Amino acid sequence: MQRNGLLVIAGCLSIFAALLHISCIFGGPDWYHFFGAGEQMAKMAAAGDIYPTIVTLIIAAVLCVWGLYAFSGAGLIVKLPFLKTCLVLITAVYLIRGVAGLIVPFFTSSPDIHQNSMAFWLVNSTVCCIYGIYYLLGTKQLWR
Repeated sequence: MQRNGLLVIAGCLSIFAALLHISCIFGGPDWYHFFGAGEQMAKMAAAGDIYPTIVTLIIAAVLCVWGLYAFSGAGLIVKLPFLKTCLVLITAVYLIRGVAGLIVPFFTSSPDIHQNSMAFWLVNSTVCCIYGIYYLLGTKQLWR
């Protein structure tokens, strides 16, 4: 299998996101707050509650698996099961999250959404869209 540079980048981006999530555990409440986990998660982390750590580790693990699927599609590691299906689903999650985050905050008054600033939503959602585009283009190249 020929190396797929777009999926290598996509995998690196997912691993980077996983590392950022893990850094929140060590960075504490200020990091949870800065990266948009919400006031409640920051307060729980400040109180020493284990819940933010568990949730963050689960998210980091999922992002690592997504990175491994990208590396598998790129030909860097062995072919993982359901490779193309998983890459399509990962792409969809990133793109839906990205596009929804660019639209939803403008059409809702939900306090869960507006606990984060508009700048947070725009930056975070743009990043998700970029990740999704790398997965999309890399997966499309894999199908050729």
